[in-house]
Amino acid sequence: MKTKNLNSIIVLGMVATLGILIAQLLWTKQAFSLEEKKFTQKAHIALLEVVKKLYANKDIELPSNNPIEKVANDYYIVNVENDFQPDILEYYLKTEFAKMNITTDFEYAMYNCQSDEMVYGNYVSFTDRKPTSHSVYFPKHKNLVYYFAVRFPNETSYLLRSLRFWLLLTGALMIVLLVYVYSIYTIIQQKKYSELQRDFINNMTHEFKTPLSSILLASSYLNKQEAIRENKKLLDYTEIIINQSKKLNHHIEKVLNIARSDESPLALQPEKLQLLPLINEAADSIRLKNDQLTVSIEAERDFCIEADRFHFSNVIYNLIDNSVKYCEEIPKILVQVREDRWGLRLDFVDNGIGVAPKNLNLIFDKFYRVTDLKSNEVNGFGLGLFYVKKICTQHHWKISAQNNKNKGLTITIQIPKKSYA
Repeated sequence: MKTKNLNSIIVLGMVATLGILIAQLLWTKQAFSLEEKKFTQKAHIALLEVVKKLYANKDIELPSNNPIEKVANDYYIVNVENDFQPDILEYYLKTEFAKMNITTDFEYAMYNCQSDEMVYGNYVSFTDRKPTSHSVYFPKHKNLVYYFAVRFPNETSYLLRSLRFWLLLTGALMIVLLVYVYSIYTIIQQKKYSELQRDFINNMTHEFKTPLSSILLASSYLNKQEAIRENKKLLDYTEIIINQSKKLNHHIEKVLNIARSDESPLALQPEKLQLLPLINEAADSIRLKNDQLTVSIEAERDFCIEADRFHFSNVIYNLIDNSVKYCEEIPKILVQVREDRWGLRLDFVDNGIGVAPKNLNLIFDKFYRVTDLKSNEVNGFGLGLFYVKKICTQHHWKISAQNNKNKGLTITIQIPKKSYA
């Protein structure tokens, strides 16, 4: 993915997540305000009913003005203009609050005009839990004579408990935002490391190719000298230098191509290809290095596939060459070509050492090499099967690997029906 596109996605995702979180916080605040307003209304109605009951058995009319005054968020003063008993008041308060479903603790006090103090205070708990140390302060009202006051000390926590769903949702969104930020940070770090790795590989391979070209040029010139050609040992040595230099150059080219292909896909030029001649051509090429190699082909007919000639030839070559490298006896490879319900199936079956089941999913990873004795003997960078999978992916093919029942490994390429005839 291009850096510009990645940055755009990161910014949009961050803005969207922050927008949702801010909206959720605003909704939670609004919901709290609504709950607070509803609680105030219920408390007002309940206190008004208490006033009516206190006047019920007396020949006194109710005050014309609203007898209830909310002094603070959790503090109410109720004017009754009449004397009353504290035990009756507590009973009425409990009854009316229960009717209005107000189940939070409250405390009340009555004003005594003789002593000019708030007296007969009590703490009423709906959970039967008394506060361990409790000091209640009820401020007096200057213009009233007969009145009582009610305070709800736990009103805020009571309202928050009623908003549990909103608070849980807000907390979940905050966690999602934190995870998103951490994920973005990790992605950016990984991208930076990937770019550093690719730059290092590009620089390394470039620096290797310059002296290698000089070695190839000098050894080729040396190989043409008459004195060298007349001495068999010297000729063999120069041939070794040339062959090993070419092999090293091939490895460097492979590393360089893989590093380049990480940034952009390989350019493919699909064309109609006969499958069996390409397999035979790759097998003949590898037999030049190992004349004991046996490659058997089982096919119903010669299928015609649509693929890039150069890269598909490299895929076949890599698969057969890997089978030869990781074989402790005379290499025997069976290539099975057959149709199934998903399309054309190519199975490359060898008699090599196989792969531990826990490592099967890793063999197509870049730079991965199985850590065993045979792998230490084989030269390479762990790029062959990574390259094979990359080419298959770009052709929209599927590739997989599994161990044989007896010995060896089977690598399967599945070509969809639209890609062959």
